[in-house]
Amino acid sequence: MHSSEAQSELSDCVDIQPGWLRGEPLRVCFEQLMAQTPWSIHRIRLFGRWVDSPRLSCWIGDPQAVYRYSGQTFAPHPWTQGLAALRDRLREELGVPFNSVLANLYRDGRDAMGWHSDDEPELGAEPVIASLSLGAARRFVLRRRDDHAVKQTLVLAPGSLLVMRGPCQREWQHALPRTAKPVGPRLNLTFRHIQPLRR
Repeated sequence: MHSSEAQSELSDCVDIQPGWLRGEPLRVCFEQLMAQTPWSIHRIRLFGRWVDSPRLSCWIGDPQAVYRYSGQTFAPHPWTQGLAALRDRLREELGVPFNSVLANLYRDGRDAMGWHSDDEPELGAEPVIASLSLGAARRFVLRRRDDHAVKQTLVLAPGSLLVMRGPCQREWQHALPRTAKPVGPRLNLTFRHIQPLRR
């Protein structure tokens, strides 16, 4: 597994802040997002065919923050008051002009996310992605793109903030594996800065 090697390499581009959101604000945020988000099942292109993504999602952001991935184009839903407040706090703490967020809802252990990197052109060469976990704790795994034996497993507890930056998306992939263990819903917010693409 080479987990010690992975941990050493990831220390420069991955940072975890446990308890970034906690207590009553954490509970209220989770309940509001569960109830108010216009969730949908995104269709993605996988091995040449269209399939339903194994989770519910919603793309939210500034009007110009149009996102393209897996052969699909997503126009953003408008910011809610709660999400805008989280965005503003992250902008101030990380110094990144986040203008969008991908919300994913993993309803139970059968919902998952396969191996990938967030390396779409509109994210830029070395994007900063701030990932906030709400709800049930789940395993989050990273592996080097050039050596899949080099892996690191993290357990993302509710309220934890995971920040990926620098060469992370270029050199690493990440996934949220399925689990047979009984687990409640997990909600994940990945804040991003979408750059306008030149035509």
